[in-house]
Amino acid sequence: MFPTDLLVARRVGCGLRLTSKKRLLETLAELLASADTRLTPEVVFDHLIERERLGSTGLGHGIALPHARIPTVTESIGAFVQLSDGVDYDAIDNIPVDLAFALLVPKDANEMHLQMLSRLATMFSDPGLRADLRDAPSSGALLDSLQGWQCPSDKA
Repeated sequence: MFPTDLLVARRVGCGLRLTSKKRLLETLAELLASADTRLTPEVVFDHLIERERLGSTGLGHGIALPHARIPTVTESIGAFVQLSDGVDYDAIDNIPVDLAFALLVPKDANEMHLQMLSRLATMFSDPGLRADLRDAPSSGALLDSLQGWQCPSDKA
């Protein structure tokens, strides 16, 4: 489905208590930056905020998909967090966000970036997966749910 190292256990947070969209993006930036020594949380945060200024990445149903292209990134990097309570995220349905998947891709990864975002949007449109993620008691359970998900059209 995705590159095997797109999302790893150390970049998954469970039951986090955050109070704002800004703090959520800062937390995701910290997790993403941990994947590559050339990245800093501040640089990643700045890129995520720059993309947010173009329009909210809140998909609805309590899901956010912040993403950015960064020149020093050579492979796609993902991070995921489950929040204990939702935060106002300016999502299209105005529902507070409690699940967020952040994605960094290489600056020139146009088609791959779009395909990955489309696949993630499809994934998070699955009510069963959203319920599993909200009920997951640990980072390991979150990672298992995300990695184990199959698109209904792939099951045929």
